[in-house]
Parts: sequence; structure tokens; C-alpha cells
Amino acid sequence: MKIKIGDKVETIDDAITGIVVSIKLPLITVETEDGFSFDFNENELIVLNSTDSIELENISRKSIAENIKSKEESKSKRSLKVSSKKRHQATFVIDLHIHQLTDSTKGMSNYDMLNLQLDTARRQLEFAIKKRIPKLVFIHGIGEGVLKQELYTVLRRYNNVTFYDADYKDYGLGATEVKIFQNVDP
Repeated sequence: MKIKIGDKVETIDDAITGIVVSIKLPLITVETEDGFSFDFNENELIVLNSTDSIELENISRKSIAENIKSKEESKSKRSLKVSSKKRHQATFVIDLHIHQLTDSTKGMSNYDMLNLQLDTARRQLEFAIKKRIPKLVFIHGIGEGVLKQELYTVLRRYNNVTFYDADYKDYGLGATEVKIFQNVDP
């Protein structure tokens, strides 16, 4: 379509609309509604038909609001998904680092510290079973792996629990997740 002086044009890449005021090929000068003049190449412009602008002006705010409302309703009907239980289950987190369990380790041997950590783990596990908490995470840290192995030994004694490494994104390498099954005898 050939562009003439007086045509209403719009740029392809930008949201600039205006009237062609001069043509000096390869440049076409467009004056915007704000009074600014811009130069464009012919391939950067499209001519707006007078019927296009009339149609745009005839669209009322009411019809726009109705369209938006109907689209929102259809979206809300489609997006009614039941979220999985797994995401919303509360997780009971127990940090077994020794500095979290006692103020001072002064006078405690490594054996005493390990026993304090394991007693805490046992006590918290019994509490979770009694209160029917389905999932807990023991944070034991990486270290040499002594606490982790002893914790696994304690957990193997329970028939109603399964355990595995906790989610790396949330807890890193030094955590164990425990699932407690409620209908199995301990």
C-alpha cells in the first residue's frame, strides 16, 4: 500500500501513531498527536484505514470491561486445581547440632555430646509419633557422618518410619527426612 501525505500511520515496532506530513524517500516524516515529528523508513510504517480508527473509537469502556470479566471468569474456572497434600504438609524440623541443644559443651566428651544428640532425636521422634506428625527432618550436618549413622541406627528400630536424605534444595547434604506411618505399631 502506498503511503500519501495526510495518511494516518502507525509504526510497526513502536507505539507511535501520527499523520504523514512529508515524504522525501527513503524517509517519511510523521507528526504525532502531541506535535512531535519523527522520520521513518516506509517499511517501518503501516497505514491505518479510516474504518480502523472509527472501529477503535466505537469500542466503549463497557464492552472492554465485559470482555475482561468474561476472560477472568473462564480463567478462574480452568485454574481450580486441588493442590497436593504434600506441599501443604507441615514439616517438623529438629536441628541436632550440639550448639543448638546446649549452651556450653565445656566438660562434655564427644561421647556425651553424641548421646545428648541421640536422646534429643529419640525424644523428638516419640513426640512426633504421639502427636501424629507425619513428617520430620533431622538436621545432623555433614561432618564425619558419625551422628548420621547413629541416627539411622535409632530410626531402624521403629517399624512405622521410613527415612531418607532430605531435599537438597531446602536442607543441603546434612539432613534426613523421616516419614511416620500412623497405622503401624511402633
